[in-house]
Amino acid sequence: MTNISQKVTYQLRKEISEKINRLPMKYFDSKTHGEVLSVVSNDVDTLSNSLNQSMMQIISSVTLIIGILVMMFSISIPMTLVALLVLPLSALLIGFMVKKSQVYYKSQQEYLGHVNGQVEEVYGGHHVVKVFNGEEKVIEEFQKNNNTLYNSAWKSQFYSSLMFPIMSFVGNIGYVAVVVLGGYLAINNRIKVGSIQSFIQYVRNFNQPIGQLAQITNQIQQAAAASERVFEFLGEEEEVQVVDNPASTEGIQSAVEFKHVKFGYTPDKTIINDFSAKVKPGQKIAIVGPTGAGKTTIVKLLMRFYDVNEGEILVDGHNIKNFDRGELRKMFGMVLQDTWLFHGTIMENIRYGKEEATDAEVIEAAKAAHANHFISTLPDGYQMELNEEANNVSQGQKQLLTIARAILADPKILILDEATSSVDTRTEVRIQKAMDNLMKGRTSFIIAHRLSTIRNADLILVMNDGDIIEQGNHEELIEKGGFYANLYNSQFEKTA
Repeated sequence: MTNISQKVTYQLRKEISEKINRLPMKYFDSKTHGEVLSVVSNDVDTLSNSLNQSMMQIISSVTLIIGILVMMFSISIPMTLVALLVLPLSALLIGFMVKKSQVYYKSQQEYLGHVNGQVEEVYGGHHVVKVFNGEEKVIEEFQKNNNTLYNSAWKSQFYSSLMFPIMSFVGNIGYVAVVVLGGYLAINNRIKVGSIQSFIQYVRNFNQPIGQLAQITNQIQQAAAASERVFEFLGEEEEVQVVDNPASTEGIQSAVEFKHVKFGYTPDKTIINDFSAKVKPGQKIAIVGPTGAGKTTIVKLLMRFYDVNEGEILVDGHNIKNFDRGELRKMFGMVLQDTWLFHGTIMENIRYGKEEATDAEVIEAAKAAHANHFISTLPDGYQMELNEEANNVSQGQKQLLTIARAILADPKILILDEATSSVDTRTEVRIQKAMDNLMKGRTSFIIAHRLSTIRNADLILVMNDGDIIEQGNHEELIEKGGFYANLYNSQFEKTA
């Protein structure tokens, strides 16, 4: 049973890990990291422990009950039927208790996820909590979740613990009934006293495994609540990863066209109303506009993190829905404002963009991203281990590493979302030159708030409220004196 329970646990974790990669982005946008982690860790562990501890007891108890029943029937059928009369009463009482406690077990597992989620979130941003003196608010919220968890836990355990004494009480009623009937049958010479004594012993033994089953009901209920959450997670709607007769990415020239795209994260709120644009292969496209205009959303749609509600996005004339998702995303390289690096060496983090790359290629990519100099000054150079939060290097250095990763991947289409927002002005100029070399011959989408960085773009798309309100190169848009010109000039106005 230990072997079986561990195999089940292994299989569940494997399926959950694979499931995470098939889930759409909207699922993770609606859940905290802690809640997802709670399913992978707490719920699967609860299920594993319950299987390990209770299944052996269930098997031995059921086997014992069957064996004893056979012996009881062989001694006296009437006395056996009397002994079994108490089982419906037991089942009724246990059913009531299970129904009562199951609600609290489910709530316990759910709020364990909430508590984990808050701890993970607060621990990740504890500097911000301290800076804004948010300790009391955090503690208050934690106490609220913890109190709900506490109430659910003690109520579920309390109702479950009542089952054993209830079963013992009901079993004793049956025991008395059997003794009375046995006495009556003995007086009428229908059974021997020795048989009554044997039967009573069997009744005692019969009640023992039933009591044991009642005792482990709390573990079974906990496992049921955990398994419900696990299978609910495994049953979540998935992204379609592959399509029938997919379009090939071989020889793609990376021409991109947006045709009357409409999109909203929720059906009742459209944030991109009617977006159309044509991008030629190798063009450098800048997307600018105020916060909330829909710039990053356009990029998410391009990479199919979300699907458009209406309209279509074409790459070389193929609707992006006609590509397998994995093949489509191989065409893209991305550098985001929020850097993501994992626990491992700097060499491994840069190589994440191209697993088969040699050490020399990794170093060349780092040089192109102007990261080689600072890496060389680190204690172990390229073999330095980044910690879990990657906070043993600066924010600007993390940005350089993600840029090196994109350079190494050598993608057909490049997406830069505020890629130089965390570096100083001097480094930014250097990276801009490296980026210009990288972007030659590639279609590039650049989202920028600092408009000075995109003056040499082939095409600037000016967005506001989900629509393109202006497009053209820098000189044309300045000459128009419209929204872009006002936006550009406002960044260089002298303050009084």
